[in-house]
Amino acid sequence: MLPFREAFEWLDANLPGTLYLRDAQYGFTVLLTLHVVSMCLFFGLIIMMDLRLVGVANLGTRPAEIQQRLFPWQMFGFGLVCISGGLLFWSDPLRYQGKLYFWIKMGLMGLSGLNAMAIHFITHGSEAAWDSKAARVAGTVSLVLWAGVLVTGRLVAYEWLTYE
Repeated sequence: MLPFREAFEWLDANLPGTLYLRDAQYGFTVLLTLHVVSMCLFFGLIIMMDLRLVGVANLGTRPAEIQQRLFPWQMFGFGLVCISGGLLFWSDPLRYQGKLYFWIKMGLMGLSGLNAMAIHFITHGSEAAWDSKAARVAGTVSLVLWAGVLVTGRLVAYEWLTYE
């Protein structure tokens, strides 16, 4: 038996609204569309900030100013991604339990969160810290991790590396 199988079966049987989300004519489709649109918002803004950290784009604007402008919108996009992704999971927990790409995506999201904390601690020390080597490395790592989240998230839809 796969790890967490019993927990996922319990979630599938006991979460209120699971059947409605799964069986509604447009429920899953609307959630998936909201998830994709919110990912575009979130990832687009993350990429803008990370490219500035790496030193590739927006070089005429101070990184702290870019962060001040983008951060509220990044958090809005992140909130939408989490809500829509959570509802997608809620709609059919057993669909995701045996998918290796789902677990890789979750791991990459955790690493991305740790990297975001590292960026915060590196850059909020001073204005010069935004253009440091540590910030460039953290920005590069962020781009790679979030790209991995996006790719593995897309691969979850397919039956590759799915175990029952």
